[in-house]
Amino acid sequence: MNKYKVKIGIIGGSGLNDPQSQIFNCQSVTSRENAKNDFGQPSSDLYQGNINGVDVVILSRHGPQHRIGPTAVNYRANIEALRLAGCTHVLASTACGSLQENIGRGQLVVPDSFLDRTIKRNTTFYDGTSPRYSGVCHMPMEPAFDPSTSQILYDIGKELGYEIKKGGTIVAIEGPRFSSKAESNALRLLGGHLVNMTTCPEVYLAKEAGLLYAAIAMATDYDCWKDNEDNVHAFDVIKVLKENVNKIRNIFMKAVKVVDERNWDNEIDALQELCRSSNVSS
Repeated sequence: MNKYKVKIGIIGGSGLNDPQSQIFNCQSVTSRENAKNDFGQPSSDLYQGNINGVDVVILSRHGPQHRIGPTAVNYRANIEALRLAGCTHVLASTACGSLQENIGRGQLVVPDSFLDRTIKRNTTFYDGTSPRYSGVCHMPMEPAFDPSTSQILYDIGKELGYEIKKGGTIVAIEGPRFSSKAESNALRLLGGHLVNMTTCPEVYLAKEAGLLYAAIAMATDYDCWKDNEDNVHAFDVIKVLKENVNKIRNIFMKAVKVVDERNWDNEIDALQELCRSSNVSS
């Protein structure tokens, strides 16, 4: 008998920002107002249902019609809303620019690390806002993404025949503007494989909240570093997303069932103990 019942939060990014259009059995909808928590309202309603018999909660990162910019997203309220809904895992999608020659348009990447270049966001739950997150927590960030859940996403992508890469570093920038050419080249020198505007603080807030977090990134462009390619433009990003977004949806549809078939007691217990032991306040 498993100690924990799997429930999976799915955070839809650009191209997956209308939960109602996704193929899942919606049983109930929790409004943003009713999902309000110590950190405010989440970006969207919480669509609760099941995929292949597995309980899921789907949330749109940028809200309906993509009305919330990357810096304005209430990442803390989003993650806390999923935790309060009983989620054990989070699967996230994100559109990215490629910083490497060997990651082309439409290719999928399951990242394993990040570089946070944002400067304006609330980066921890432990700031005295909520009694649940009291004290000072020095959370280790290696591994940044849950390795077991990430492996499942990669394996399913390969099984479905998609061009998918395992491992990679996402550089998160503030946005909403894209990089200058000098910035794009600097991010390449820093070791980035992809650049986006939303992975941070989402990935490390999920870890602070005790949720097993993994992501699928889709390369939609080459940012602006590549001389023989067009510079990134929002219109082209959306075009590539629309052409390839079903790949992410298909992976998520299969992944929830595979995740549910495993016993996650050890991983969840270990992460919760890490949260407790990383809090240095008495």
